[in-house]
Amino acid sequence: MTQPTDIRREHAARPLLLDLFCCAGGAAMGYRRAGFDVVGVDIRPRPNYPFAFIRADALEYLADLIATGEIERFALVHTSPPCQAGCALTVGTNRSKGWGGTHVDLVPPTRVLLEASGLPYVIEQPNGRAKIRKDLTLCGEQFSLGVLRHRNFELGRWSVTRPAHPKHRGRVRGWRHGEFFDGPYVAAYGNGGGKPSVPELQAAMGITWTDVREELTEAIPPAYTHWIGAQFLAQVRAGVTA
Repeated sequence: MTQPTDIRREHAARPLLLDLFCCAGGAAMGYRRAGFDVVGVDIRPRPNYPFAFIRADALEYLADLIATGEIERFALVHTSPPCQAGCALTVGTNRSKGWGGTHVDLVPPTRVLLEASGLPYVIEQPNGRAKIRKDLTLCGEQFSLGVLRHRNFELGRWSVTRPAHPKHRGRVRGWRHGEFFDGPYVAAYGNGGGKPSVPELQAAMGITWTDVREELTEAIPPAYTHWIGAQFLAQVRAGVTA
């Protein structure tokens, strides 16, 4: 496993970002393009993650970084805790299967550790997630993508002006209640109901380094975190963010 000292040596030239609950690296790629070096942490093996990767429990790893002082090597922490607990999307689409009510809510303990870290941070969650402060909402239409994929972001120890949310150009393509609707966006979740192929998902989201459907449907488009990371670094350069 990569140790913090090795990470520090490898990533000395650019600000370092910690990417917790990283999955396959949709967020990571955007931050990298914005100017960060990135270290990802996930409890599952992620062979498609494009940057330095540590397999570990994200919260245990963060707690250890705080306890040892190694957290100070990082400039920003991004987190994407599992969203199933209490999520209206999960409950609504899977109520008959009993899903959505038994998952552990990892957002509160994540926030506690992020506050203890002393660093600026980001918590990302989908629409329908009630227990997050919605400091920023991003949509694929803001970046001319082929998905809508609304995502909310809680920003700790820094802030940013919300960009305008343009009107959607049409519907998400797929079947709804026995009727097929065409539209300029694909549905980046699930398998049935006229869902897109893997190549269509890759093109719509701007993700090319994984062809695993589950990883694609769990990811956020790199364009989102490219924008967030660029805003953060601009504030650092201007002396606005510590």
